[in-house]
Amino acid sequence: MVTLTIDGRQIQVPAGTTILDAAAELGIKIPTLCWLKKVSTTGACRICVVQIEGVDRFMTACNTPVKDGIVVTTMSPQLEKARRKTLELLLVNHPLDCPVCDAAGECDLQDTCYGLKVDRNEYTAELESLPISYDWPLIENCATRCILCEKCVKVCHEIVGADAIEVKNCGDRSLIGTVNGNPLDCDFCGNCINACPTGTLISKPFKFRGRPWTFDVTKSICAFCSSGCQIEYHSRDGRVERVTSSDDGFNRGNLCINGRFGYAAFNSSGRLTVPLLRDGAGNQQKAGWDQALGTVAARLKDIVSVSGGASVAGIGSPRVTNEESYLFQKFLRGAVGTNNVDSEARLGYFPAQLIQWRMLGYSGGTYTMDAIEQASAVVILGSDLKSESAGFAYRMIQAATKNDAKVVVAGARATWINSYANSFLQYRPGSEAWLVTGLNKAILAEGFENKEFIAADTKEFAAFTTALGGISFDQIAEASDVGEADLREAARLIGTSGRVAVIYGAEIIRSADAANAVTGTVNLALLTGAAGTGGAGIYPLDEKNNTQGMLDMGVCPEYLPGYHSYEHAAARFSAEWKTAVPGTVGKDLFQIIEGIEKGDIRALYVMGSDPLHFMPDRNRILKALQKLDLLVVQDLFLTETARLAHIVLPAAGGAEKAGSFTTVDNRVQCFPRAVVPAGDARTDGEILMKLYDLVSPVTNIAATPVEELHHEIARLSELYSEQCDHEGCRMGRVKNRLAFSDKPATFVPLTPAPVVRRDAAHPLSLIVGPALRHNGSFSTWSDNNMAVAGEAYVEIAPADAHKAGIVTGNVVKLTSPHGSVILTAKVLEKAQEGTLFAPAHFREAQVNLLTHGAGGSVGVKLEKA
Repeated sequence: MVTLTIDGRQIQVPAGTTILDAAAELGIKIPTLCWLKKVSTTGACRICVVQIEGVDRFMTACNTPVKDGIVVTTMSPQLEKARRKTLELLLVNHPLDCPVCDAAGECDLQDTCYGLKVDRNEYTAELESLPISYDWPLIENCATRCILCEKCVKVCHEIVGADAIEVKNCGDRSLIGTVNGNPLDCDFCGNCINACPTGTLISKPFKFRGRPWTFDVTKSICAFCSSGCQIEYHSRDGRVERVTSSDDGFNRGNLCINGRFGYAAFNSSGRLTVPLLRDGAGNQQKAGWDQALGTVAARLKDIVSVSGGASVAGIGSPRVTNEESYLFQKFLRGAVGTNNVDSEARLGYFPAQLIQWRMLGYSGGTYTMDAIEQASAVVILGSDLKSESAGFAYRMIQAATKNDAKVVVAGARATWINSYANSFLQYRPGSEAWLVTGLNKAILAEGFENKEFIAADTKEFAAFTTALGGISFDQIAEASDVGEADLREAARLIGTSGRVAVIYGAEIIRSADAANAVTGTVNLALLTGAAGTGGAGIYPLDEKNNTQGMLDMGVCPEYLPGYHSYEHAAARFSAEWKTAVPGTVGKDLFQIIEGIEKGDIRALYVMGSDPLHFMPDRNRILKALQKLDLLVVQDLFLTETARLAHIVLPAAGGAEKAGSFTTVDNRVQCFPRAVVPAGDARTDGEILMKLYDLVSPVTNIAATPVEELHHEIARLSELYSEQCDHEGCRMGRVKNRLAFSDKPATFVPLTPAPVVRRDAAHPLSLIVGPALRHNGSFSTWSDNNMAVAGEAYVEIAPADAHKAGIVTGNVVKLTSPHGSVILTAKVLEKAQEGTLFAPAHFREAQVNLLTHGAGGSVGVKLEKA
């Protein structure tokens, strides 16, 4: 520890602490402009200068480390004069255009001038305006306002890892510009806007929408990806006009494009604002709520009275709140009498979590994601982090750059993560289980297994090693295209580092051999100790904001809320709900489709989901939906599924309701309503409670106070160890995880399935998955997102493009055994030969015409259209 004196007060701080941070611990605020806590210091503005006894010049507090015994003065007439003169010099070439600057009212430069009483300037210069960059999508760059603090550059490099902007030129011609002159070579996360202390970088969609102080600011939780970032909605006249995030929050103010700009979806002209009923001619007509809900209730009761509750099914949504998911499954089980309830999580995340639950005793992440920053090795399996859950990407970058963590990446595609990877294992699509098996085998062969953790907190290790012994490195190389030497190198990076984090994503959970791929991944977390108290955790990823919470609430056919089996808990839930809960497992997503085709399921209730878009084998799904006697769709938009519905119910978006979301790292976060729903739309909870009383009028569930509903969820699910103490909310706040000392984790031996080789008619592997700048199909309703990523495409390796005579921009045709689609070609040097990629977000592209089953890849033929 170092002892020093600041303004006459003595303090002890760790060596390496800056004078600025030491002063802050004493509650002494030193003015700054270029300093930003979350990035490295620059010392560019020199506003933070202080006096150090015995030093003949002023020193910048932001980047001067403390020394034992020094005496620091932070306020004196000389310092005030120096700071004012520095500001005056900064203002010489700064335009006084505050009346039309979007930053006015929240400008750090304004605040600093006011605080230091800079009301005149004795310096003059010939003001030369630098050009304004209007051609950047979503971001406007007024270089004349720039004070060259470099905070935007540092955030882009150190936090986001995009390296999209830099200081260009030198001297009085210096300005912030794009690295390669391409304004589209950017994540468009807007974190540079958040960091800018002036109006240099502003949000184009927010420009001239109003002065900052004229908006209502509501703290909330992002309704896009599973990172659960803390945000602030700025709204006026019932519209969200921008989204910001405080550096003091869990995500330190860092957002992705969806979190900062995706709010435009709430204001989309495509929003549903009134219920729709299909008339006798087959046309959807506007209707009132009483008529719409009365029709839903009457037709459901008619179908149940004739065919029983099992003739009805529901598809839930990872977009809605925990409370609404709970009400959805309660309505289907308690009022309708069916356990046929599932969601798109069936395509990967839920089966993966069943495996993780059985092996570890919990689903979701071991710790909150900030634990990743303390990892000494990060293993990323089958995930493009930014495209799936950007918050995890930012944490990985911190681990690599601030904690010198070794990063091992395994994937079928090279992505931006490769720039951080110490080892990149590029495998053949479909061979994920073999790759993970190879990593496990290499760690054992190198002797880097966590022996202490394995002995104390796991079981079945011998069976696991025996199974691995029956698989050779040659077999693994043949299946995956990754050789023994590369696997051993990766094992050494992992095994010699210490505290390991394992992150796995879409390519693992949607692999052709997903069960073995996930099992192997959890085995890896046990083998390295990542899932133990000394590790940095295991983290499954999903693209949507509340997939984990939806499953916790029982939106699946196998379990009641809290993953309680029917055998052990149906009676308890029946007593609580005052109804008979069916006691047998219901149909899953694929079985629901089969049931519709066979005529066993006559009615389908779809809430906040679009199965015609997300489910594979589109033509089959279309035919099934058209066969239903009753299709009810509850959504924000007239989706492709909604266009087929007999009854459409307009629902509220994430900014238009109160509730809670659960992240994939098990943080349960509540939030208030920011704006009223669009038009005559209602929250999903309000719709479900009204319907419950219409279908089963005994309970009067609509009169249940929100706090009582929260107590019911916590009591029945038994998932939560604390209660939220926010006003009007008593939702569970911290999810329980079973301690290893109470229940040892289990190794599971496995033998990967043979990798299916592509046939001559469809020689290329197409991966369909998430891509940067979108989140699900929800973000495609945002004009902001569409401005930078407006159409579907297919990524092609140069060798494959050359064979087909294709260049970037060509219109191409992809054909699988199940269908064909037309896309625009994008030839990428980093793409792997034999592997194509198409984003899953765009509705019009109908990429799911090509796919079949839950797997994320399919064999295709590529040709010019």
